[in-house]
Amino acid sequence: MPHRAIDVPLEALPPIDEHSIEIDAPAETAWAALFPTLNRSFDGPLAGTFARRLGCAQTEASGDLHHPGGTLPGFVVCRSVAPVMFAMLGEHRFSAYAVVFRIDLLPGQRCRVRIETRADFPGIKGKLYKAAVIGTRGHVLVIRSILRSLKKRAERRAKGS
Repeated sequence: MPHRAIDVPLEALPPIDEHSIEIDAPAETAWAALFPTLNRSFDGPLAGTFARRLGCAQTEASGDLHHPGGTLPGFVVCRSVAPVMFAMLGEHRFSAYAVVFRIDLLPGQRCRVRIETRADFPGIKGKLYKAAVIGTRGHVLVIRSILRSLKKRAERRAKGS
């Protein structure tokens, strides 16, 4: 099945939240660790099944995540500016959404990674879905898990270099 394009400007989606973590590694190392972290978090049989059940525009991993057009189940890369910004868009029957990773340089070969979530939940089904995902804090648990995994992977890479 061909991928459907997502025609929603990133900035048009309302902000939901932002979470961050400081990493004892340079921005370039955090950037390099981002992609295996995303693959581990979003590319698997369960992710594809979940994406299909929700009616996501993207239901499988394809292409290169380093460049716009690469996909993971539920997402398509829309911006990639190494090593400081990476954004993915997604949509399904209940929501249009984006996840934006920003890597801020800090003194002493350190960085801060921020994950900004933006989303629109149209209609009554969208509002119910928002209550189920955002209202239960399930979304926060997933985002914090991604940040912890990214920190662990980046710091391990930094120590190994």
